[in-house]
Amino acid sequence: MNASEAGLDRAFAALSDPVRRAIVARLSRGPSTLGELAEPFAISLQAVSKHITVLEEAGLVWRTREAQRRPVHLDAAALQRLTAWIDRYRLEAEAAYRRLDAVVAATRLGSIAPTKEKES
Repeated sequence: MNASEAGLDRAFAALSDPVRRAIVARLSRGPSTLGELAEPFAISLQAVSKHITVLEEAGLVWRTREAQRRPVHLDAAALQRLTAWIDRYRLEAEAAYRRLDAVVAATRLGSIAPTKEKES
């Protein structure tokens, strides 16, 4: 497995948890502190901190220090890499379905005669 694949694995694993997905959704609106991120959850600050650590290790977020504040920031470029990976396979699947749709449409119009199986 190359480094790029390992990074994808870590990112998708990090996003498999609903709390971490909610944190990413919140951070998409701008940086937030640990306390702000913890507000909507019925879990401890320590648990939220662990979720943020997982997101950091996956390269999806980073923290800065502003005096007493330590805001967490979303890495938009990391999300773009995930989106690009997904889009690659989505586009391939869509192309295959378009080809299948064309064959089905041609068959319905009679331009392609169905093949008969040979009798033995």
